[in-house]
Order: sequence, then structure tokens, then C-alpha cells
Amino acid sequence: MKAETSFEVDYKPSEDEPFMNPRQQEYFRKKLLDWKNSILAESRGTIEHMQEGTRNIPDIADRASEETDRALELRTRDRQRKVVAKIDAALRRIEEGSYGYCEETGEPISLKRLDARPIATLSLEAQERHERKERVHRDD
Repeated sequence: MKAETSFEVDYKPSEDEPFMNPRQQEYFRKKLLDWKNSILAESRGTIEHMQEGTRNIPDIADRASEETDRALELRTRDRQRKVVAKIDAALRRIEEGSYGYCEETGEPISLKRLDARPIATLSLEAQERHERKERVHRDD
């Protein structure tokens, strides 16, 4: 197990320090774990709400509205389940030492991008290329 690196609560990674040094890795590890814990807490709340909220509603319109709300909630939870998988993959990349580097080019992903989207695997330029390519193929 790695020794924990500590940093001040108000620490923000900066371009002035070596890229993905232990301090930055710990910052992003904590950010990812906090995000994951938040999603899991919301999921537990949804499960509890759905278990206690099961009831027989005689009015068809009200029942349909409740079913629509449940379907939307389940879709949201499914999206969040996929985000949790991406968070876990990012945490593995931190452990492996490949976190913060573009999967396509191997270049560092900007700290601003990682701070905004800590599960990013592509640099901004590579992501834009990927999206342009996707649009072109979708139009065919």
C-alpha cells in the first residue's frame, strides 16, 4: 500500500509543479472518491424511496405519472452506474501511474480539464477530433 500524501484542504493543482506528482494524484484520488461516494449515497436514497413509495394508485393518470418518474429515476441511476465504472477506471489509472495522460496521444491532459472532468481519458484536442469523427460517421 502506498503512503498517503497529504495536502491542504484548499490545495489546487497548478501548472507550476511537476505533472501528476504524488500531491496531484492524491488530490484527484480524493476528488474521485468523494464523487463516487456522493453517487452511491444518492443511489441508496433512491432505493429506499422506491421501496417505501410502492403503493397502489387507483387513478390511471396518476399511476402513469408515477411510473414515468420512476423510469426517469432508474435511467438516471443507470447513467450514474456507468460514471461509477469510469471513476473506478480512473482510480486504477492513478494506481498504475497512467492517470492524467491522453489515451490517444500520451500527452498530459490539462489540469483544468481534469479538474472539471476527473474521469477524462482524452486531451481536449483528442476529444474534439473524436467528436468530429463521430459526427461525420453519424451523418453517413
